[in-house]
Amino acid sequence: MSELVIERSATPAFARTANVFAKGALVLLLVLALLYPDQGNMRDKAAGMRAVGYPLISFTVPVLWWTLWRERISFPWLTDLLITITCFTDILGNRMDLYDTVVWFDDWMHFMNTGLLAAAFILLTLPRDVGLGRVLERALAFGATAAIAWELAEFFAFISKSSERELAYADTLGDLALGAAGAVLAAVVIRRSWRGGRLLQPAPLT
Repeated sequence: MSELVIERSATPAFARTANVFAKGALVLLLVLALLYPDQGNMRDKAAGMRAVGYPLISFTVPVLWWTLWRERISFPWLTDLLITITCFTDILGNRMDLYDTVVWFDDWMHFMNTGLLAAAFILLTLPRDVGLGRVLERALAFGATAAIAWELAEFFAFISKSSERELAYADTLGDLALGAAGAVLAAVVIRRSWRGGRLLQPAPLT
């Protein structure tokens, strides 16, 4: 019990607050996107699939923690926030029409969100004393897989039915490269944080 108290006190308050806010805002934006797809710039962009998939992704860690981990570790607020941010920023970016008005926004999202998901996966699955090589291996294995899965889902959900399909090959290659780069950066940042005595909450899946 004392270890849980230490872990809770070590969790930054901003991570808890930001996580709750991001989850609430995500649900609200998804509801608005379903009700008003034009205002959310989500028409023909798989709003229904996002409405189902994003809550499942964002609430996976809370469900796993409550059913399997809560007797062993305190809630991994930062890890859960990293996952939630990827869903929230995608919906927010569409809501603000950033994908169509900011030329580099889509590239940034592939780089950032793959990196955030890779960082979360590292924190969930690796002990804190492993070397950089193993962290990089885990990050790239997960990051590349996640990037490929996203590109497949994106293609079948709406690109294959739109005029964008003619440019999809080049765009997909770029997105995969950016996702891999984001995963590598995540590995380096997480490893340096561990060496600096940060992010040391035990990994629930080790």
